[in-house]
Parts: sequence; C-alpha cells; structure tokens
Amino acid sequence: MNIDGVSTGIVLDHIKAGKSMQIYELLGLEKLDCCVAIIQNAQSSKYGKKDIIKIDGKIDLDFDILGYIDNNITVNVVSDGHLEKKVHLDLPETLTNVIKCKNPRCITSIEQEIPHKFKLVDREHKVYRCIYCDAEYTEY
Repeated sequence: MNIDGVSTGIVLDHIKAGKSMQIYELLGLEKLDCCVAIIQNAQSSKYGKKDIIKIDGKIDLDFDILGYIDNNITVNVVSDGHLEKKVHLDLPETLTNVIKCKNPRCITSIEQEIPHKFKLVDREHKVYRCIYCDAEYTEY
C-alpha cells in the first residue's frame, strides 16, 4: 500500500496501534477541510505495529490530548516537502475537557458548563485526579 507524503502539513507518527480513531475524534479532524489519512497497523521496527495520521494542511493541535492518549507520539511539521519541526510529547500536567469526572457528587455532574479539569498526580502510572472533588480518573 502506498500513501503519499505530506508536502505541507502534519504527520502524527508512532501512535500506539488502534489509537488513531480516538485521536481523530478528540481532535475533531472530521471537521477539517483538508485531506486526512489514517494508516492503521503499519509495521514498526520499534513498536511492532503503529498507527499514523497524515494531515495535508497546517492546523493547531492540542498537544495535551495527544500526550494524554499516547506520549510516544511524534508530531512532524512539514513545510514545502521538508521537515520543519519534530515535537516529542509528554504527559500533560493538567487536562481540560479531555476526560470527564465520573463522580456523581462532583460539581461537574451538577453544573454542566463547568470544565472538566484534572491534574497529573502519578506520572509513572498515568494517574489523574479531578481538581474539584479529587476523584481518581479510571478509564473503565
């Protein structure tokens, strides 16, 4: 399979296999007016399998969302066919409206307009806590 390179745009590389659609939805890439290619389960010598997202246009990306989903993602910014910048991500210290508090007594459950904010409390185990009620976020 052959997918053309991006002449001017962004390439998200080294995405954990199977996470590209979650990134596509959280970043709202379906709303873009440019070409977006999603490559899933590509061979990777470093990870075995990986996903790649190619965006044929310059956009502002939320690095917090990307870093939270998979902090091994590499963001490659391409201009006129040349690599302009390469960004390596890290877990963000705070998350706003990326994950939601599941505590039914949290103020965010009652006041719908309040943003869901979480702080990183354990980097090694990727543990976030709600800043309002201190509930630990669990994915399940």
